[in-house]
Amino acid sequence: MSRISALLLRNRNTVLLLIFLIMFIYFSLATQDFLSYYNILNLTKYGVEIGLLALAETIIIISGKGGIDLSIGSILSLSAMTIGVLAGNIGVNIWIAVVFGIGVGTLCGLFNGILVSLIKIPPILVTLSTMYIYDSLALVISMDKYGNAMPISNFPQNYYFVGQYEILNIPIQLLIVFIPLVIILHLLLSKTIYGKQLYAVGSNDKVARFSGIPNNKVRILAYTIGGLLAGIAAFVMTSRIGSARPDLGANLNLRAITIAVLGGTNIVGGEGTIIGTVIAIVLITFLNNGLQLSGVNPIWQDGILGMILIGSAIVNFIVYKRINNSKG
Repeated sequence: MSRISALLLRNRNTVLLLIFLIMFIYFSLATQDFLSYYNILNLTKYGVEIGLLALAETIIIISGKGGIDLSIGSILSLSAMTIGVLAGNIGVNIWIAVVFGIGVGTLCGLFNGILVSLIKIPPILVTLSTMYIYDSLALVISMDKYGNAMPISNFPQNYYFVGQYEILNIPIQLLIVFIPLVIILHLLLSKTIYGKQLYAVGSNDKVARFSGIPNNKVRILAYTIGGLLAGIAAFVMTSRIGSARPDLGANLNLRAITIAVLGGTNIVGGEGTIIGTVIAIVLITFLNNGLQLSGVNPIWQDGILGMILIGSAIVNFIVYKRINNSKG
């Protein structure tokens, strides 16, 4: 086992933190506004939204059997439009609309999980299909009587509390949404029977089944939790920007998957941690911002994300293969 592999095995999160530190110092020196209060504040708020989607992908990918959700951004869009239509167009109480919006996201995740686990359709095909379905539904319900897709922004003032307010210069959504959910998900995966079952199912589907683990239920719940987190992200995002649009989740799928894999989630399932994903959330969020402030073309930014995804997957494959060999 090489020294680099051994280092990654023992201190993967430490390596990510070191990379983040180097990147943070570089962009602080190379760009004028990177360290400004306004920029850091906006980064933190954006990090909550993409972070929730990355946490969703982490749980889904851990479930194994090719687990992935290409529709996670589309679920966010549909949930956001549900909130917007109910509260802005129909006049439903905003918090009831939020409950319905998050519920729609949860049902979308449940639907994905049923198709994957019970109908046995490959996850990449299921979620690619539902991505188009959820995008279309979000667009349809956003249309006015003339057939024009319209953003909805007539929310009550108290709705902006979660997305736009701060306590001691710390965004509210970080304090009352993201951090509590990170703690809950970390405990769910590391301290509960479900967490052990999820890793077992993701590591070896057949062995888990012979051990009496309800594989289908475990995997369906993983996708359902993913949809729930996407719904919560829709709530946070619409509260922050004060608007619901059918394209809010566009282009977030790649980032969410990249973050999960970069944080150590094994793309083939059975391996990954919430803490590793959180570190990767911070790294990718600041990297995207630094590239933007440096004037890097958005096309190249997506290319860099793609290279990070491939590189992370290769590193994970090598690391986990060596882990299995050492166990054997």
